This record gives sequence, structure tokens and C-alpha cells, in this order.
Amino acid sequence: MYEKERSRVEAYLAGNMSRREMIRDLSALGATTALASTLVAEGSSRAFAEGFDAMKHQGTALKLLLNKHPYTDALLANLDTFKSMTGMDVTYDIFPEDVYFDKVTAALSSRSSEYDVFMTGAYMTWTYGPAGWITDLNEWIHDPDKTNPNYNWQDMLAGLRASTAWNGIPGGALGSDDAMQWCIPWGYELNNISYNRNMFEAAGVEAPANMGELLEACAKLSTDLEGVYPIGVRGSRSWATIHPGFLSGYSSFGERDMVVGDDGTLSAAMNTEGSKAFHRDWVRMIQDYGPKDWSTYTWYQVGTDLGAGASAMIFDADILGYFMNGGGNKEAGNIAYAPFAANPEASAPTPNVWIWSLSMSSFSENKDPAWHFLQWATGVEHGLFGAQQMDFVNPVRQAVWDDPAFRARIDESYPGYLHQHDVSAPGAQIYFTAQPLFFDLTTEWAATLQKMVANEVPVDEGLDMLAESVNGQLEDAGLR
Repeated sequence: MYEKERSRVEAYLAGNMSRREMIRDLSALGATTALASTLVAEGSSRAFAEGFDAMKHQGTALKLLLNKHPYTDALLANLDTFKSMTGMDVTYDIFPEDVYFDKVTAALSSRSSEYDVFMTGAYMTWTYGPAGWITDLNEWIHDPDKTNPNYNWQDMLAGLRASTAWNGIPGGALGSDDAMQWCIPWGYELNNISYNRNMFEAAGVEAPANMGELLEACAKLSTDLEGVYPIGVRGSRSWATIHPGFLSGYSSFGERDMVVGDDGTLSAAMNTEGSKAFHRDWVRMIQDYGPKDWSTYTWYQVGTDLGAGASAMIFDADILGYFMNGGGNKEAGNIAYAPFAANPEASAPTPNVWIWSLSMSSFSENKDPAWHFLQWATGVEHGLFGAQQMDFVNPVRQAVWDDPAFRARIDESYPGYLHQHDVSAPGAQIYFTAQPLFFDLTTEWAATLQKMVANEVPVDEGLDMLAESVNGQLEDAGLR
């Protein structure tokens, strides 16, 4: 049954037919959209089983702990393919992000064997790994008896592979030769400019490429547009305020959060002259051109304002701008994207990244079957399914970024998105120093930034005070 339809899908997957041609032929054969999606999923997943015993763990049951997210939606839409291909049963619990990480911490700290695989951010593994809660996946990645010969670990974007691996030594370089692979990259976001094309055209403004141009564009937008503020960035008292646009701009100037001494000790680097100069520009940008209630802004407020037309641009996750260009938002179809290197002397953007990843619990009683699942969920085949048919952006594999069907879909509706990603991806990585006080110290950094914007403390004085506090905490923890 459906042999003609399957032949078209196979031709498409082999690169002998465009996605448009496949859809045209399937429509002529009377195939519904649902059937076409099913056949593509089946065909792409067959590659997973080539030269590999896909049924090795038939009858095993796995349980996942998942955050509510479009990546999760793509996984669930394709999960039956994995189950039918492997004979394994997979169940899951899904929680919204405001409680999700508490659920993960509770499960791991209690040494529960309930969950085999869970979603995590790479930063969280700096706590989970040294605590012994998650498994070093190098043991599986480099074992030919357990890893599909087609898995192609090297196809993962290099900056993401490195950013999800750490040796557990405070200040140790991410991706070092002795690093443990605490998680597998699954989907990620880098930070660039998303902007409203209509507003920029109305003000006669081009997409800014560096910090000086950004401030000039904000000044023009502020003068020419009524009822709209020029730029949205995060501002809540949280580590999540520092890691997106702020650290991406900061790192562009070669500034660091910490200095690692020759003896491995850590010290604060937030009060260098270069850091103070960047902070002055950032604070002025928010004071003059940001939202009035900036100190309450999280991912959601930044994105919502762009989608609703309350702001002209954001310097935040590229996928945040992606989602605001659809989903019934008022400005859907009007959003465009541009690469951004805050330092005008930088040769290319060097954005900090957030990486949604998948980890294996140390307390799982099904580690080999769990690795079976991890290979499939982070493999090229599922990545293509999510990228072509769902909102699985940004994919972590070069093979998916090279896929003509995916690129055509993005290029058609998201002007500039491919370009901003392609020029930024080589420099996209985590620029924070890996160390166990990350969340507390970065949250204090955000609190200090709030005080600067509110004129409660001058920038230079505030950064000197922050560095002193950070150094004291590092010393108390035996890290300085």
C-alpha cells in the first residue's frame, strides 16, 4: 500500500526531488498532508536502522522528563516512528518552564530512577555533572557496539559539542580533551537582532551591525515612531538577563566574566575598563530606548512586545524573533533578522548561546536503551523531520542546516534568518566560565545592572562593588 507515494518520498530523501516536487506528486496521487508527513517520517527514520540493530532493546520501557517547548512538540509528533522502529515503549511527563527545572532537581537529587532521559540547559549540567546525577555520554558516543555507524557525532556544530562538555574543574575550558559529555545538544538559540521591517522602513533605518550603529538607529526610531520603543532586551533579576544579548555583546569586545589564573583560581573580570565602557553603553541604551518597566522583562515580555508592535527590534534569541513572526502575532510577516557584532572591529558575531540538550540520568536502570533513544532524538533523521515539518529551530546539525527543503522554507518566510545564523554559527558558543556558583553570581550581576539603569549606583562604582562581592564569594567557596 502507498508504494507510489513512498517512491516519491524516497526520491526526495535521496536528494533527487525537491520538497515542492514531492508535495506536488503526492497531491496528484491523492495523499493527504497527514499521510505525506507520516511517509516522510517513516522514510527518514529508516536510515537510523541501516547497519544497526534498531530492535535490540525491543520491549524496553523508557520515561522522559520534558519541558513544554516546540522542540518537545516535534518530538511527540515523531515519537510513534521511534516506537514502531525499535519496539520500545516511551512515556513522558511534561511541565511548563516555570516549574520544570524544579522537577528535574527534585528527581535527580532524590536519586530517583523514574526518568531515564530529560531535557536540560547546558548551564544546569555544571551542577548536575559534578554532583554525580548525570552520565558522561562519551562512554556511549565512542562505543561502536552501542552507537549507530550513521550517527555522525562530528556533524554536530562544533561550538555546541564543546559547550556541552566540561571536565568538572571550576574554570576548566569547555570542550577540553578531558571533558565529560554531560548532555547532547538538541536545539539551540544564538543572539542577534530581530526587527520590524515596516518600522525600520518608515524611519529610514537600516539594521544595525554594531553597538554604535545600534544606538544611532535607536535614536532615529525614537524620534520618528510614536508609541513604540526602539529596543527590547531582558531585565529581570535573573541569570537569564545576562546570558542572551548582553553577554553576546560583551563577549564581542573580548570581555570575560572571570579570569582563570595559572594556578586554576578564579577572579571577577566585570570591572575592567573595557567592561565598564560596554556597561555604560548598555545602560544608556536601556535608559533612553528600552521599555519603561525593563526590570520586569523576561524572554516572554521581550518577544511579546516585538510580536505586538510595541517595540521596533530586540537583541535576543534568534528563535524568539522566529516565533514572533507567526503564531497569530499582530506583526507576523513583518519581522526580519540581522547578524550583530557589538564590536565594530570584530570580524564576525560571537553570540553566547542557550542549548536545549538531552541528558541521561545516572539513576536510570535502562542506560543502553536510553542511549538508543538519545541517538534517534538527536540524529539527522529526526532533526530533518522537525526542521522541515515543525518549528524545530535552531537545529544542531550541519546536515540539517544544509538541507535545501529546510532552507527554502525558512528563506521564504523569515527574511535574513539564514544569513544571520550562517555568519554567526562559527563563533556561537557558551562564553561564561564554567563554575559551581554560576547561577548565584550571574543573578547578582543582573541585580547590579538593574541598579545602574535605575541610577541607584554609577556604572564604574557598581561594577567595582560587584567584582568585590564576586571575589568574596569565590574565596568563601575555595575557588580564589
